[in-house]
Amino acid sequence: MKSFVAAGALAAVLGLAPAFGQQMLQSVCQQNFVVEGTPRVTAVNFRTWRDFPNLPQPVALKNLRAAMLAEGFSNIGVDAEAGALTAVQETSGSGRPQTLRISARKTGNGTRVDAVFMIQAGQVADSNVVRGAMCRVVDAANL
Repeated sequence: MKSFVAAGALAAVLGLAPAFGQQMLQSVCQQNFVVEGTPRVTAVNFRTWRDFPNLPQPVALKNLRAAMLAEGFSNIGVDAEAGALTAVQETSGSGRPQTLRISARKTGNGTRVDAVFMIQAGQVADSNVVRGAMCRVVDAANL
């Protein structure tokens, strides 16, 4: 909380535009977030990633699985050897699930976490809501 207040105060003192001040406050995961596809017309993929120096891959996988459960995902499959997790979430009542795939790859002494949340053609999701939920999961790798 202190860093949020301090960064916001710094932005106010420097007279920075609110959007820039918010950009400074975003996590690395949020800054790496991209959306691919056309809502309602094609499938849409929400992607992000983050590097965690000095984080062992097995610890990241365990923490990521717990975070996926906390966000309401089910049927979580873990392939520890490949460093991959796959889960589904059905929130629309349509019977058409959304899929979250996460990879946690060893990079040097740390782990790189990549995530993609996929919704099917005809489905929509608020990118701000998806960004927040995805980054809560990705950032939890290092809890």
